[in-house]
Amino acid sequence: MSKKNYLCIMRSPSQTSVKREAPSPAQMEEMFAKFNAWKEQFKDNIVDMGGKLGDGRVVTTEGVTDGPFMETKEIAGGYMVVAATSMEEAVNVAEQSPGVFPGSSVEVREINIP
Repeated sequence: MSKKNYLCIMRSPSQTSVKREAPSPAQMEEMFAKFNAWKEQFKDNIVDMGGKLGDGRVVTTEGVTDGPFMETKEIAGGYMVVAATSMEEAVNVAEQSPGVFPGSSVEVREINIP
């Protein structure tokens, strides 16, 4: 069965809606270890680790405005592209990501190429 690509959009609460303390060096080391183990486990699925999203613009028929808007309760903070034989497999890769934590989410969307 051939693989399809899926876009994974990482969402988390905006900085204004949740106050979190910065992790300690030991916590950072633990997070990096989990992240690296996850990347190794799914290296055949991860096509593009993507990256952190910065400032952007919103384009509509009425024009272009600044965005994303800070008053939102959650922001799209990053993305990655995953190759999988099914939506379920792509969701499994996203579910196991150490970047999924209470209050965060990953939107998984199939990339349809005509």
